[in-house]
Parts: sequence; structure tokens; C-alpha cells
Amino acid sequence: MARSPTTSDVFNAVAELQRRRILELLVDGEKSVNQIAEVLAFRQPQTSKHLNVLKEVGLVTVRSDAQQRLYRLNPEGIKQIYDWSKTFERHWNESLDRLEAYLEELQQQVQRKDNHEQP
Repeated sequence: MARSPTTSDVFNAVAELQRRRILELLVDGEKSVNQIAEVLAFRQPQTSKHLNVLKEVGLVTVRSDAQQRLYRLNPEGIKQIYDWSKTFERHWNESLDRLEAYLEELQQQVQRKDNHEQP
């Protein structure tokens, strides 16, 4: 099955490491293309290309301020990823509950063994 272009799907867009790094940087607030490029040691054209992909899939918004274009996270776009990953929450909670019960049982076994070995 052919993979859809990165400009049409949130998940394909964030599959690219450099775009995830940009999103992580924008968690701290609005940034210009040049600020992002400098922090991540990217060239400005490379940064702009990644930001355009993120904008096209709705993960970031952009506004102009004089000569700068300022980017920020788009909460609605990020929510798509959160909602999808949340479907696995029950699985992880159940797995962690089972692990906790197993560790408690091991701890009780050690305590019983220690009690039997004491004179």
C-alpha cells in the first residue's frame, strides 16, 4: 500500500524526526523560523520546508510580525495525535497494574522467606 504524502497526514508528518524536534521546541512558545533554525542547527530553507509541512497538516499555525513569520503549536492538530495514542492507555494501565501486583507478590515472598530464616 502506498504511503500518503507527508503533507496530507498528521502521523506521516510527525514520523520525520526533524519535525518532531521542531514541535518539541514550539512547546515553549512561539518562535520565528530563524530562532528554530538556530536552536536546531538547521538551515533556514530546511526549517521553512519542515514548518510548511507542519502547517499544512494543522500542527502549527503561523502569523506575520513585520518581517518575521512566527510559528506556534496548534492545539487542535496536536489533539489528533493525543486522541489516537490515548486508545492505548487502557492497555498500559492494565499492564502496569499486573506488574505492580507481581512485584507486591515477590516482595511478600521475600518477607515470608526472611521470617522463616530468623531464629
